[in-house]
Amino acid sequence: MPDCLTLKKSNCKNCYKCIRHCPVKSIRFSANQAHIIAEDCILCGQCFVVCPQNAKQIVDETEKAKVFLLSGSPVYVSLAPSFAANYAGVGINGMRKALKRLGFADVEETAIGATMVKREYERILREEQPDVLISSCCHSLNLLVQKYFPGALPFLANVQSPMQAHCADIKRRHPEAKTVFVGPCVAKKDEAWYYSGMVDAVLTFEELTKWLETEHIELEPDPEQNAESRARLFPTTGGVLKTMTDRPDGYTYLAVDGVENCISALREIEEGKVHRCFLELSVCSGSCIAGPVMEKYHHSTVSDFLKVTEYAGERDFPVEQPELIGKHFTVIERHARIPGEDEIRATLRRMGKTKPSDELNCGSCGYPSCRDKAIAVCQGKAEISMCLPYLKDKAESFSDNIVRNTPNGLLLLNEQLEVQQINRAALRMMNLRAETDVLGESVVRVMDPNDFLTVLDSGRPIHDKRCYLAEYDRYVDETVIYDREYHLLICILRDVTQEETIRSQKESLSHQTAEIADRVVDKQMRIVQEIASLLGETAAETKIALYKLKESIKDE
Repeated sequence: MPDCLTLKKSNCKNCYKCIRHCPVKSIRFSANQAHIIAEDCILCGQCFVVCPQNAKQIVDETEKAKVFLLSGSPVYVSLAPSFAANYAGVGINGMRKALKRLGFADVEETAIGATMVKREYERILREEQPDVLISSCCHSLNLLVQKYFPGALPFLANVQSPMQAHCADIKRRHPEAKTVFVGPCVAKKDEAWYYSGMVDAVLTFEELTKWLETEHIELEPDPEQNAESRARLFPTTGGVLKTMTDRPDGYTYLAVDGVENCISALREIEEGKVHRCFLELSVCSGSCIAGPVMEKYHHSTVSDFLKVTEYAGERDFPVEQPELIGKHFTVIERHARIPGEDEIRATLRRMGKTKPSDELNCGSCGYPSCRDKAIAVCQGKAEISMCLPYLKDKAESFSDNIVRNTPNGLLLLNEQLEVQQINRAALRMMNLRAETDVLGESVVRVMDPNDFLTVLDSGRPIHDKRCYLAEYDRYVDETVIYDREYHLLICILRDVTQEETIRSQKESLSHQTAEIADRVVDKQMRIVQEIASLLGETAAETKIALYKLKESIKDE
């Protein structure tokens, strides 16, 4: 199978929407990126339709078609009958004029091949009389049977699709021709590749529209009424049955659309619950007029149905029925490993599912049950982190551990200043026994609300404001932040009582030391002054004594 659907990795945002909508879970996730598992995929295109980031893209074969046009060989377009809904009011003649300007030799309706196919269904029911016959027009349905319901494979009609039958008919009439199918389906690209030789390229309506816009070619309405065009009903739900006028008696004729309904029908067929029945099965809800390309851009079930039915005629196209219109289907093996029960339980435990009540089966990961998700993890298709309850519990556990064990007090208030959350450190600071003592109460019960009112009014936070909580005899550094998105006030209290006590003690010691130093200095100054006074008296007395001694010596 070629890569008909590819992924633009830069766009994938890890939202898991594609796996939630994938009916066969053929998408695996690695490094937060989605990857399509080709051997499991049925190319229904739902991942392309639902991707909000346009990370899925269909492989464009426009350049391939352009190469054919330059090759010199005549290139014919087989135009799917759903074009009447996609290009409303244009008609086959208007489409032919526009596409011939691109260089195509001619444009024919795939409904011609649909006429051949429905006649073959009628022949099989009439001549071979199978117990159950399943239409094989839808390639996605064929892949679903081949890959997931091999027990129903014997009931799948070994008949070409209308695209194949028509392109093969074109090549019978024009042996040198190249054929290009244009329609709303992704799976047709794979069908053309897998059953080579009939269809040389496949374009979606989107690709054709872009090509016409690039060449500045406008579609001109040229409606026509052709009574011999009943097979134009094929792309609607029940369209095959509406064209089958030669229905053998003894059969129930049933149309089923939508992949989940098709899966249910195939399951019942495998279980042997369905007999004497012809089933027209279409993977797309609404059949081909709701194909992935149409659904992505302008899906409107009712109006599209009306456009197609109004365009269809009442009789068959006048075509020559070919002798060979069959093809052979085989089982397509998948190689997914089936994990053992012990491995599944171990994975469930890693997902936090330790008991049955933990298995919520919420489907947020894209899998219908936690057990299916665990199996996908074992197969390497999913990651543990894809479980939303697991991530929520993990995040809450991590944040709760931080809140519970931080030494800082934390309070969470609403805009009415009512306490929404308080941690253990804050309870200790405020001499509270339990959270219930204050939860839902006004903060004024435990703290001065002025700072909270200031932050709420101004929107500007307060950081590390030193406060004294007199009622608790504590000093704290207070931070108050207003979260506008969640309309909450966050208060962080860092207990600095010990730090403040040490600082006060240091200030007191410094003051005492300064006082002692002042007293010592004063005392020393007094001592100096006393010594100076004594020295002065002694010097005077010595001077007098020496003077008297000098006088007595002179007298002698």
